[in-house]
This record gives sequence, structure tokens and C-alpha cells, in this order.
Amino acid sequence: MTDLSIDLTADEARRIVLRAQGLLGSTARDGGVPGFLRRVGAVQLDTISVLARSHELVAYARLGAVGRAAVERAYWDDPARAFEYWCHAACVLPIEQWPLYGFRRRAYRDRRYRWHEVPPIVDKLLDQVRLEGPLTTADIGGAKKGGPWWDWSDSKIAIEFLLDVGEVVCTRRVGWRRVYDLAERAVPAALLAEEPSDEEGVAGLTAIAGRSLGVATRADLVDFIRVKGKHAAMLDDALLSGAAGLVPVRVSGWPEVRGGRAARPSAGPNAWADPAALESEPRGRHRTTPLSPFDSLVWERARAERIFGLNHRLEAYVPKEKRVHGYFAMPVLAGGRIIGRVDPAREGDTLIARQVGFEPGGSRTKAVEGMRDALREAASWVGCTDIRVERVATPELEGALRAALAE
Repeated sequence: MTDLSIDLTADEARRIVLRAQGLLGSTARDGGVPGFLRRVGAVQLDTISVLARSHELVAYARLGAVGRAAVERAYWDDPARAFEYWCHAACVLPIEQWPLYGFRRRAYRDRRYRWHEVPPIVDKLLDQVRLEGPLTTADIGGAKKGGPWWDWSDSKIAIEFLLDVGEVVCTRRVGWRRVYDLAERAVPAALLAEEPSDEEGVAGLTAIAGRSLGVATRADLVDFIRVKGKHAAMLDDALLSGAAGLVPVRVSGWPEVRGGRAARPSAGPNAWADPAALESEPRGRHRTTPLSPFDSLVWERARAERIFGLNHRLEAYVPKEKRVHGYFAMPVLAGGRIIGRVDPAREGDTLIARQVGFEPGGSRTKAVEGMRDALREAASWVGCTDIRVERVATPELEGALRAALAE
């Protein structure tokens, strides 16, 4: 599989993706949580916590019943092994990636605006962090003026701008609050000294996205690191010049390329792959697990539908009466495919499946067994000793699922 003009079937591409994401094969657990973080490249953060917070669920999906404290230590350690910054969204990133985001920090500095005008107290606040840090928003006067969540205080606006431009960094959280410190104190000096150009930074992050995704369209890569305008053009140049280290492939059944300088003729390649991922056939055991909707395997809807036939959206912000799959419906992966979805909750030592649904196709017996195994392991991980299913949205499988869970 080393021919750079290789053709892949959709099934081959799916298996390469699963191995790259640490969900197939014996090497998935290598290096524990720090190794997993380097492998996936970015772990999205979100405030919603059902069974656990999303950044914990993403680690669990790959490593199984790893201690939640071990996950937190790997993310929020001292000295820093990771930091928070803007990738696909707000993400935990390996500390080695710090230099590559210089292009984004410089862009924020030039703009001097994000969601709010930067207040004049920003320099005073930086001095406060220098003298008193590390600090949380509670230490600098609170995050809000008292209104909605976006009605930030001047202190919150200023500290977030300092985070955006790299004067301060968040390398740990306490009670879900960011802890801000000077980048020069928290980031290793060798990394601070590196100053890649914008082009080098975008190329480096494109390479990381390609390794994490295994096989990806240009749109997938753009979505992973969220670039547009001149930075998206740099991504195209990095692909076409080879600076990103990815090779063109053609995946049967994937859409033809549209837009960007990396676009190719309709008869040519329609995706990019990590060459190391093409060197051997993906083999080994598949993980059976529920997935956070913010997991990088499924966080981009068009990609999830292309690879798994999964049309999924987070319904947490949809009115209850209009939800189809549930507040925090989690796709369930088994045998390398999405077999269904579960909307979980927790009540004492009981894991509650508020709604379970199964995807069409495939073996119904294997789907029920996969759902049972996913629910049992997840319950054990969060310390639940019982499982209660409230509703099964696939009526013909309700009896089989309840019987399987009762075994």
C-alpha cells in the first residue's frame, strides 16, 4: 500500500481512519493518556457533562476504563504536557504544538477583536498575572457582568484576549475554571523560542490533522484546524507542495473535490492520506464504545455521514419536543461501525439509557450485543452498578436488548 496513486475502497478508508483514531488495533493503548492525546492531536472541550465531560469520554472511548483522575492529570499537569487553544474548537492540545499556533496568535493580535472589543485594562491585567499568577477569572473579578453567558466582564474579555494572542496560557483547570498563567512561565523555553512562519505552522498542523484522521478530504482537514482565507490557501499549498507530508488518494464512493487550490480533476484523487497509515493493513480488535458527539471521529457531520452513514447532530440545544435521538445522544461504535445511539443519564449508581436506537442494516444480533457491551462497560467506568433502559426507539429490538442486559 505504498503506491502514492493508490485507490482505496470506502471500507479500506474506514478501517484506516479507525486505526489512526486509536479505535482499532493493539497499539491503541500505547503511551496511555498522553500517547492517546498525541495520536488524536486535539480533544474538544465542552461544558456539557452527562456520564462525564466530553474530554474524558474521548479518552475512555480509546483506552477503556482508564481512571478519570489519570485523564485529568494528563491534560492538566505541572509541568505542562498540554494546553488549551483554538483548533477545531476549544481543544486540549499536546504542548509540543504550541509553536505551530503562532500564525493564529499573530492573527488575533493584528485583529485586536474577537467576540468583544478589547478593553483598555488588558495591560494592567497582564501585569496582575505576572505578579500574582496563576489566576482564575474569580481571582480577577469574575467572568460575567451578571447577564447571559456572553455578557462577559472586562476582566474576562481581557484575559481571553491575552490567551488568544499567547501572552497567557491555560495548562490546567480547577473546578472547570481555566487557570491562566504567563506563557513564559508555563510553556517550556525551547518551545517558546521556536517561531515558525505562518506557512510552516499551517503545514505542521495539516500534517497533524492528516495523521489523526488517517484519510481525509481537504474539507476534513480545513475543518480540523479551522482555517479560512489566506490560511486555507496555505493549507492548499502545503498539500500540493508536499510540505504537509500527506499523499493524494482516491476513495471510491467519496465525493469529488470542490474548491481550494488543492482541488483536483474529477477523475483524480479526492482525498489525502498519511503515508504511514498506508504501509500496512489495519488489523486487530475493534473498540466497542459510546462516542461523545464532540469526538474527532464524528465531530464533522459530513465526514461522519461519508464514513459511517451516520447523520447525527447534537440535540442539547434543540427544544425537547423536537429532539429525535435525545439531549446528548452518543453514537455507539462496535465492529468498526456505528450500530446505534444512546442518550445517557445517571441517577445515583444507575446508568440510565433515556433512549436507545439502532441504525438500519447489519446483524441485528451483533447490534444488540454491541449495545449491551457498550452500556455495561460505560456503567462500570463511571461507577454504576445498574442499568435502566427507559425507551427503545427500535421496537423490534427492545425485547432482545432488555433480555441481553438482564443476562
